[in-house]
Amino acid sequence: MGELTFEDFKKNVSMQKVLEDAGYHFNRRDGLKYPSFVRVDSDGRRIRGDKYILTANGLCCFQPPIQKRYNVISFIQEHPEMFADYKPGMNKNRLVNLVCSRLMNQPVTQTEYDIKEARSTLVFEESNYEMLHYDVGNWDVRKKFYGFFKDRGLDLKTQAAFAEHFFLATSIGREDGKRFSNLAFPYHIPAGDGKMVGMEERGRPGNNPKPYKGKAAGTNSIEGLWIANLSGKPLEKAERVFWFESAYDGMARFQICRDKGEATDGVYVSTGGNPTIKQFEGMIAACPDAVHYLGFDKDRAGQIYCCNFAMIKAGREFSSYPMKNGTVVFVDKTGGYDRHEFAPDVFSYENFRERFGLEENKVVCYPAPDGYKDWNEPLMPKKQEATEQRGPVAEGQGEAEETEEVRDSYGFRR
Repeated sequence: MGELTFEDFKKNVSMQKVLEDAGYHFNRRDGLKYPSFVRVDSDGRRIRGDKYILTANGLCCFQPPIQKRYNVISFIQEHPEMFADYKPGMNKNRLVNLVCSRLMNQPVTQTEYDIKEARSTLVFEESNYEMLHYDVGNWDVRKKFYGFFKDRGLDLKTQAAFAEHFFLATSIGREDGKRFSNLAFPYHIPAGDGKMVGMEERGRPGNNPKPYKGKAAGTNSIEGLWIANLSGKPLEKAERVFWFESAYDGMARFQICRDKGEATDGVYVSTGGNPTIKQFEGMIAACPDAVHYLGFDKDRAGQIYCCNFAMIKAGREFSSYPMKNGTVVFVDKTGGYDRHEFAPDVFSYENFRERFGLEENKVVCYPAPDGYKDWNEPLMPKKQEATEQRGPVAEGQGEAEETEEVRDSYGFRR
């Protein structure tokens, strides 16, 4: 058979097959006139509010009370996490091809297409930016960074410890001639050639309610990470790796532990949000003997990131996704298709590891202390006079003056 098209999938793959592959079961109680499919929990009980009804002679479905209809293509594209073939960052058209071809018993040639198509068509270029690096011995330079760290509660000693791993990036070459600056945390590929592959960017505090948070154009977010090696050893000799969803969190963990007199040496890593399989695999390979401490946010997503890491560290092939009722599903595909569901009230990193027998994988769940969501939250002022701005700030605006108040707020004197 030649290459299959979306039209082939619509004609040959039933909506019922797609729903069943996504974990739904035919609900006999609703009868055959309007066939419905529902999810069940680990005890075989129906999960209320998670039901799809077939329409158009079984070619489409909708989820009441919303009348939006899906065909086999749009359902897979809009619910990728429900399918075992899905991997973070995968192109949705590629996923449709994999799922439908499998359901039609048609083999799909394995290539590196997933990785290539997930990347932006843009390529990050350092030449598009002027970079001002932190200078511990120059107050005039240091005060340019003041506005980015004050509301985060990160003091001058912490900034000095990470001085080689952030800078101010000013965009240049704009047609309108304007120059905009952000705090930038450089991204590298762990086993790469040392070339910068992008930047995690943060805006300066301003007058808008939310901070600017993003990445530079062309950043390789599939493989690249922020890596601050404070271990005093080459990366391959590192004994401890600390994982976070942002560079700010990594710096906050350093400061909190330093003030408590706890050890701070290690490799600090930021995934810049939702971590990818390639980010995990790259650092695991680069630090083969390290213990990995997972400091992701203390929410459901952060818990899933920890569990995903543990599965990858153990060499498992898997997929995972949360359901609308809070249940978390892990499908272990290592030796078949072993499906595990964790109800909201019992899902925890400890229960997950016990279920899969992953106690000896040098992985430690390391969430923020004292009930805080993330590591930076304990350091942030309870009431901020200045909120953070969404978007970059023109060069030269908002710089701190050299005052007693500025120096004292950091607990540091010249």
